[in-house]
Amino acid sequence: MGANPEHKIDHPAGSGEPIAWIGRDHAPFVATPTAPSPGATDTAESRTRLKWMLGAAAIVLALGVVAAVWMNRASTPKPMTALANEQSIPLISVISPGVTPVTSTVTFTGAISARYDMPIGIDGDAGRIVAIYVEAGDHVKRGQLLAKLDESVLVPQVNRLAASLEQARAQAALSAAEYRRAKAVEAAGALSAEDIEKRRATSVTDDAAVKVVAAQLAEAEARLNRTRVVAPVDGTVLTRKAEVGQIASAGSEALFRVASGGEVEMRGQIAEQDLAALKLNQPASIYLTGLAQPFEGRVRLLGAVIDPLTRLGEIRIALKPDPALRPGAFARGAVTVDKAERPVLPQTAVMSDSKGAYVYIVNDKSHVERRAIRVGGSIAAGVIVAEGLTGTERVVTTAGGFLREGEPVTVVAPVAAPAVKAAQS
Repeated sequence: MGANPEHKIDHPAGSGEPIAWIGRDHAPFVATPTAPSPGATDTAESRTRLKWMLGAAAIVLALGVVAAVWMNRASTPKPMTALANEQSIPLISVISPGVTPVTSTVTFTGAISARYDMPIGIDGDAGRIVAIYVEAGDHVKRGQLLAKLDESVLVPQVNRLAASLEQARAQAALSAAEYRRAKAVEAAGALSAEDIEKRRATSVTDDAAVKVVAAQLAEAEARLNRTRVVAPVDGTVLTRKAEVGQIASAGSEALFRVASGGEVEMRGQIAEQDLAALKLNQPASIYLTGLAQPFEGRVRLLGAVIDPLTRLGEIRIALKPDPALRPGAFARGAVTVDKAERPVLPQTAVMSDSKGAYVYIVNDKSHVERRAIRVGGSIAAGVIVAEGLTGTERVVTTAGGFLREGEPVTVVAPVAAPAVKAAQS
C-alpha cells in the first residue's frame, strides 16, 4: 500500500500566529513565538546592585579613615602617661626619730627556787615510819628530829651487845688481875714460866674480846640512830613525802626537802645576745604574779654554757627570804644594764617577718629601702631600737606593709620626733 507524501508550507518570516500541522501519523503540534531569555535580565540587575554596594563600602571606609585621623590628632598620650605615672607613686609620711636617753634593761622569765635544795631520806635498813614531827613550811635546826622508823628489832640487839660488852670487860679484868699476880710470884718460883705465859695470853685474848663486842655494839647503835631522820642543816622544810606507816628504804624517794638556811633565788633563762651585757652583782627586780611590788635582788650566777638548741643561758638572782617567795612560783625578772641614747620609733613603723624585725627608710633617691633592726624594748613613746638605726634616717611611719623595697615614693615633709623624757625600757 503506497503512501502519499504531504506537502509542508513554509511559515512566512515575522508571522506571530501559531501554525498547526495535521497529518495522519502525527499528533497536533502548536508552535509558540520565542520569548526573551530571563538570564539576561538577572545579570543586569546584579551588576547594578554590585555597583551600589561598592560605593557604600568606599564611603564607609572613607568615614573610618577620617574618624581615625581625628581621634589620633585629638589624643595626648604623653601627658596622660605622665599623669598615670604620677598617680602610681605612693605619697608617704616619714619621721626622723633622732635619739632619746633611755635606761636599758634585760628581761627574762623563770621560777623561784631554793638556793640549796637538800633531799633527805634514810641511808640504813628499810623500816616502817612510826612518827613524823614536822610539816612543810616549818623552820628546823640542825640535828632536829624529822621522823622516826620502827626500832623494835634494833633496840634489843643494842641491849644484848651492851650486856656482852660488860661481860667481856669483867672477864678481861679478871684475866689481867691473874696475870699480875703470876708476875708478882715469878721471882719466888711459885709458878712455872709456862703458867705465867698462859695467864698473859688469856689476859690479851679477853682484852681483844672486849674490843670485838664494843665494835658490834657501836654498829648496832649506828643502825639504831639511822632510824631517826634528822635535819642536816638549819633551814625550811619545803616538801614532806613521808607518811606514818610507810615503808622507807635507802634509794627510794626523798622523805623531806629542806632549803638550806631558808635562802631562795630566782632561776631563769636569758637570751644569748643579752647574756653578754650582764655582770655579777648587778641589781635586779623580780615580779611575781598577783603582786605589784617587786622584790629586789642581785645577779648571783651567770651560766657558763649556752643551750645549743634554745640559744638560752642560765641566770640566778639572789633574793632575801620572804614568805611570799615560795619555791616553784613563776617570776619575771629585769636587770638594769646601763643608760644610753637610742632611736625611739612608733609601733606602726616596726615590722617583722621570718628574717627578724625591720623598718622601711627612704634613701636619697626617694626609693624605699629595707633596714634590719634589733628591738631593745618598749616605752610609752614607742619602740626602742638598739641596733640598725642612727636616728638621722627617714623612717616610714605607717603603711609600710604596702610598700616594696626599691619602690619610688613621694615623701611628705619629714616630721621630727617629739622630745621624750628619759624612760626605762
